[in-house]
Amino acid sequence: MRNYKMVIPVLVLLCAAACQKEAGPVEEARVAPVVRLGGEVVSDAVMVKFGQVPDEATLRALEAEQGVTLQRVFPSAPGKEELERRFGLDRWYEAVLTEPDELDVKVRALSRVRALEVVEYESVARKETDGGVFPATGSATKAGTGTFNDPELINQWNYKNYGNTSFSKTSAAGADVNVTEVWAGLCAGDPDIIVAVVDEGVKYDHPDLKDNMWVNKGEVPGNGVDDDGNGYVDDVYGYNFVSDGPITWDNPVYDANGYNVGDSGHGTHCAGTIAAVNNNGKGVCGVAGGSGNGDGCRIMSCQIFSAGDGGSGKTVSKAIKYAADMGASVISCSYGYTAAFASDNAYISRVGSAEIDAIHYFEACKNNPVLDGNIAIFAAGNESHDYAHYPGAFYDIISVSAFGPDFLPAYYTNYGPGCNISAPGGEYYHNVGEKSMILSTLPKELYNTDYGYMQGTSMACPHVSGVVALGLSYAKKLGKKFTRDEFKRMILASVSDIDQRIGSKQEKTYTGRAPLKMAPYYHQMGTGAIDAWRLAMHIEGLPTLTAGLGKQQWIDLSSTFGTASVSLTYLKVEVPDAVVSSMGLQKVSATNTEKYPAVADENGYAYVQFGRLYIHPTKVGSGKITITAVGGGDHVGGGSNPPGGMTLTQSVSIIARDADGGNGTGGWL
Repeated sequence: MRNYKMVIPVLVLLCAAACQKEAGPVEEARVAPVVRLGGEVVSDAVMVKFGQVPDEATLRALEAEQGVTLQRVFPSAPGKEELERRFGLDRWYEAVLTEPDELDVKVRALSRVRALEVVEYESVARKETDGGVFPATGSATKAGTGTFNDPELINQWNYKNYGNTSFSKTSAAGADVNVTEVWAGLCAGDPDIIVAVVDEGVKYDHPDLKDNMWVNKGEVPGNGVDDDGNGYVDDVYGYNFVSDGPITWDNPVYDANGYNVGDSGHGTHCAGTIAAVNNNGKGVCGVAGGSGNGDGCRIMSCQIFSAGDGGSGKTVSKAIKYAADMGASVISCSYGYTAAFASDNAYISRVGSAEIDAIHYFEACKNNPVLDGNIAIFAAGNESHDYAHYPGAFYDIISVSAFGPDFLPAYYTNYGPGCNISAPGGEYYHNVGEKSMILSTLPKELYNTDYGYMQGTSMACPHVSGVVALGLSYAKKLGKKFTRDEFKRMILASVSDIDQRIGSKQEKTYTGRAPLKMAPYYHQMGTGAIDAWRLAMHIEGLPTLTAGLGKQQWIDLSSTFGTASVSLTYLKVEVPDAVVSSMGLQKVSATNTEKYPAVADENGYAYVQFGRLYIHPTKVGSGKITITAVGGGDHVGGGSNPPGGMTLTQSVSIIARDADGGNGTGGWL
């Protein structure tokens, strides 16, 4: 029976020792690299990668020699054979022991087989959630307020945080993913953009998820037949790679201490953050959940944890390849290995693992009209380590750290090398209880409610996945195209500056709580906090400028109108009502206008003078102000006028933020 365990001690094995027995017919006195990603492993099987695709004779000889049964890890997808060969997926096999044997002995023996390139323990991953689950007690059907009519949107500080102290006594305005203005004026999702949740099973009939679930139209539900011939039976909403069957989500398993180590709703919670259905009058919103018109991004369930089992290397790798083959553009992976690897080479023992090969295969597949590939997002880990955990720590994978409603690093988050970006992960210890955590969807079978709170980098990861899906949706709407690497760079550049937040906080300890020192996190939370508006502006090609709160200020327009912006003649300023409302703009007025001409919008909420835009925001918000100037003169030419210039109309993207926490000292230190 296979031994699946969730908690992994730190352990690294770089290579196996050579056996001393005489080489057999498929062996020679050599050592193939051995990969071990974590401590706990599957007890009766390993994965092996052949140097070339093996023929039947080689397979049968190896089985007889080593006492194993060999099966291909990855089913082949029609039309993708060349890509499978490129990443070696056609050469990965699982070797299941046919007789009881000590696993390490078998690994040493297999490492001497001349036909094998890699031998890999089936290490077991863990979910990256910190603490328990808190079911929501409020009504999920009351009237909603705000951008959409979902009643619990008001409790999702992670989307728009105005500094409400009901979430934290130190709640910070702007500690969010800044998505509501994207919903309101730009885009809320697209059903062609599919996000695979590589996690526990997603409750696909959840009232706030069912309309945004991906559906495999080639499969007939419940007939026990692989209708589309992809190697998986009844994979209608995805697949359970643990039990090789239908998706499940409601099988808790309790250990000797009464702790649930089985299904916890983890995958369903992550799915809700990505794409719970928006504007349907029910429950919560998802980052890319659409506008209530069937336009949300879709969720594919790739189940790698089930009823206390799962998370093995084969399970994870097959799930990721399935996501690639069935059309996902993003994988959201809130799992990892706690082993402390010194480098990328140590993690994959220089030659790769089945998981990395599957991830790179996924990223190389082209499943949307925007990119030439796909995007993988991983949680950074919850051990307060000063490095990210793998796989997210790998150099070309995006890894997400977590902050709380105070815009400070969560006490549990990993940080430092390998951590690329940050997002809301929630944090219970804010003296207000669970409302400081992340509210999302849950299976009612487990908690007698459809909604509840969790925290962890597991919760931060789907925020970034949702923003990426929303960005791809907006790019598709605009007809934009990018390379995968270009889009990755745009994601990492679309951030708010988390390092400017001032404050102190406490951390959980075995004896209670204690002050948490902020200095080690400074410049260690990746590029900053993911910002959906900034990503949308990057997609448009529009620079975004930042304004502080509570004061009249000027914004330099040289990034929009060039270095000559100070000498241009300005004709018009247009401030939409939505921008006035979003930023809480106060009226402003220019002085010395006889000597220094100024032009204002018709309601007095902004003016341009000296080549600068003057505004006075009072709320965190985002928007675009349109400015018209004359290029090539002090008036517009044409007709009977003396020669003049042409009109030049540009939009200016602005985000209003409480940049330094209100005390002007400019950082945590």
